[in-house]
Amino acid sequence: MRPRQTLNVMRYASVLIALALAATAACRKPGDANSADTSSGSAASEDNASSGAQVALPVAAAPVRRGDLVLTVTTTGQVVSEAVALLKSEVTGTVSRVAVRPGDRVRRGQVLVAFDPKPLDLAVSEAEAAVEQARVQFRDLTYPDSLVTGRPPTEEQRRVAAVRSGLQAALVRLEKAKLDRERATVVSPFDGMVDRVEVAPGVRVSAGEPLVRVVDLSQLRVEANVLEHDLPFVRDGGEATVSSAATGGRPIRGRIVAILPMVDTASRSGRVYVRLPANSGLRPGMYADVRLEAARLANRILVPARAVIQRDGRPLVFVVKEGRAQWVYINPGRSNGSETEVLPDTATGLIPVQVGDQVIIEGHITLAHDAPVRVVSGDTAIGVRAGRGQ
Repeated sequence: MRPRQTLNVMRYASVLIALALAATAACRKPGDANSADTSSGSAASEDNASSGAQVALPVAAAPVRRGDLVLTVTTTGQVVSEAVALLKSEVTGTVSRVAVRPGDRVRRGQVLVAFDPKPLDLAVSEAEAAVEQARVQFRDLTYPDSLVTGRPPTEEQRRVAAVRSGLQAALVRLEKAKLDRERATVVSPFDGMVDRVEVAPGVRVSAGEPLVRVVDLSQLRVEANVLEHDLPFVRDGGEATVSSAATGGRPIRGRIVAILPMVDTASRSGRVYVRLPANSGLRPGMYADVRLEAARLANRILVPARAVIQRDGRPLVFVVKEGRAQWVYINPGRSNGSETEVLPDTATGLIPVQVGDQVIIEGHITLAHDAPVRVVSGDTAIGVRAGRGQ
């Protein structure tokens, strides 16, 4: 064999040996890798299972507080304005200008509607001419006797002359003409908002026809209907809480300003007026839920009513301590639907919760004792009083 052919054969054999070694290594590596992956996966699963058992559940909590428990009467009512003016025409004439549109805010004394003044000016001028004519007749009736006697006319003579000359009637007609001219300009009687405009420029209007309606939104009240057996619990000057769908459930504090004396014989309910604060966001005509103060229990330990649940027929609350939910059995007292009074334990005479303790109000229905929890939200102030306690 030639030297060149020998060299080629040796190179070919080296390549075959290298390929065989590579194939052997490849056959061993996949098995080893799978074994390693399986071991690491089992370890990760064990770690996840161990950590999952300690996951803190998100809950909402609110503080225990000391304060007055306000028991209330719950009812409904309608929002009304204490000042609604439907302005009507007091003169007959043609509207020359309408200065406002529905929804405009107006000030007291602002011009709303103006009538054509020309006919009214002519009526004033005519009345003034009639007065001058009557004065001439009045002088004709009084001065001749004075020139003869040299004495001024008596009061009785002047009164009779004024009647005969028509001076008194002429003066009255003049004042009426001036008043009609003043009434030709209709102004707002108070600060408020224009609700309706019933006329347009160029329209002929008779006396008594409606022109504009103005509503005062700064003085609102709720007229609440209270059943007759609840009326004795409501007191004048007491607090009231008003909520409506229009405010998104946001409570509005008001004050009871009147308890009307009559009871409706059909509904067996009386009416109670609740004054609302300015800028309450409510509008006349809206319906609202009303809670009227009926009694006030002073200096009580209070928890949110949502925090109290039953386990094995016993009331308890979950108190968050060091990141864990620990149930505490309580002796609940009166409740107004928003807050519940906590009474001393019948055996020890102690109250099991303290002011400032965080009690869980959401996420605690199926919670276990001593479960790890994480407070993610809470009430900074316990909600508005609701419902009269039993």
